Amino acid sequence: MRKFYSLLGLCKRAGKLAGGEASAEDAVRSKKACLIVVAADASANTKKKFRNSAAFYQVPIIETGTKAELGRAVGEEVRAVLVVTEAGFAKKLNALVEEEHRERIE
Repeated sequence: MRKFYSLLGLCKRAGKLAGGEASAEDAVRSKKACLIVVAADASANTKKKFRNSAAFYQVPIIETGTKAELGRAVGEEVRAVLVVTEAGFAKKLNALVEEEHRERIE
């Protein structure tokens, strides 16, 4: 997961990341979102809201890490939701999560 968090930080520095609920919602609604990342310890309401948005706007969604881990990755205190707005970053982040999941199963 270390590579995943490092890449999130790179997305932030490149200006291809929307952090926080309001900014994330705006990115999804304006169809700029390529990937939604929700913290596993986010509230049930937040998870439901972004799952519904992901389904409606057809955006992939990943539920991983904690709010503190996501926040630390992007240089903030805590972040429950992050939205990646660049397709290349989104594809690589998705691949890293799938790779991590496969390693846990084996």
